[in-house]
Amino acid sequence: MAVCIAVIAKENYPLYIRSTPMESELKFHYMVHTSLDVVDEKISTMGKALVDQRELYLGLLYPTEDYKVYGYVTNSKVKFVMVVDSSNTALRDNEIRSMFRKLHNSYTDVMCNPFYNPGDRIQSRAFDSMVTSMMIQVC
Repeated sequence: MAVCIAVIAKENYPLYIRSTPMESELKFHYMVHTSLDVVDEKISTMGKALVDQRELYLGLLYPTEDYKVYGYVTNSKVKFVMVVDSSNTALRDNEIRSMFRKLHNSYTDVMCNPFYNPGDRIQSRAFDSMVTSMMIQVC
């Protein structure tokens, strides 16, 4: 079950963060921000390979006792971070990859909106409902 989905700008400030359990929202914000160090490290070590292969999916960033944190980076260096409940063993790497592609497509739709200013927080109802459906679908 996905418990948190975040979109982080190129300059490492959050554009969108959504988590399911409200009582531990701060913990998920902390997890997302600590994962940015791992994302930057993976991008710098795999930088040329990412450009050559067009591989945007970073895979498992790090596991914790209760959660697994996955990462994805766009060509414009916008980062997507997904925190998944580690008790869900049925969730495979291909499913995580397809969820990130779906998230990237929806993010692209937000960017194509002429009324959206790049760099502002994402406040699109369509994007929010897509993220909510992704979180429910994985449950």
